[in-house]
Amino acid sequence: MENVVELLLSSTYAIAFTGAGISTASGIPDFRGPNGLWKKYSPEIASIDYLNRDPKGFWEFYSQRMRGLFEAKPNEAHYALAKLEKMGIIKYVITQNIDGLHQKAGSQNVIELHGTMQRSYCSSCFRQYDSREVLKMIDEGNLPPKCSCGGIIRPDVVLFGEPVKDFELAVRIAYEADLALVIGSSLTVYPANLIPQIVKEERGGSLIIINADETPLDQEADVIIREPIEVALPRIVNEIEKEITGK
Repeated sequence: MENVVELLLSSTYAIAFTGAGISTASGIPDFRGPNGLWKKYSPEIASIDYLNRDPKGFWEFYSQRMRGLFEAKPNEAHYALAKLEKMGIIKYVITQNIDGLHQKAGSQNVIELHGTMQRSYCSSCFRQYDSREVLKMIDEGNLPPKCSCGGIIRPDVVLFGEPVKDFELAVRIAYEADLALVIGSSLTVYPANLIPQIVKEERGGSLIIINADETPLDQEADVIIREPIEVALPRIVNEIEKEITGK
């Protein structure tokens, strides 16, 4: 833990890279863990091909998932990360998550590579909707939900078969960074997993990984923490506050 605190305090441009593991303590299942979403469902259900082929089946799955995300609240790890940003240590949070919990916890500079469940839009005219409005349509029997133009409404998330969002911006930030704090990511999803690689391999920066399972970048990490994220991250913040205040 001492090494983590030292690395974060000595960094000048640290970024956080988060995956599903940071939100499991909020009751949101991850994807590839022992109780992961893809153990119960085929990843195909989250593909653009499936949406186009069976929009009703797609929304039967996604409407339930959307409700679960809306009910979830940030956990101590989300709040700790927001505090690190407020302290000026973390400059950006680059996330693979679509749950919006970083923003709910107070993080300001968030790049959502895989989009957000908070918004939806028409696949024909691109009119935007609040996703809660879309759930109301579904509750009223409109499945799949349709825009006034007749187009199918879809969540503003990246589905399998689609490019990630804001990737060029995330890459530019990674090339500025001197430390990547990886939290709850398997680092197996391309191209998002390139972000911490750029910081470590291209920039020569530090790499800290907090994750329950092994990742492909473990051998390059300066520090690996296997503790529960909602325990480890608040403890790191507490230690940093002690160092700064001298108490």
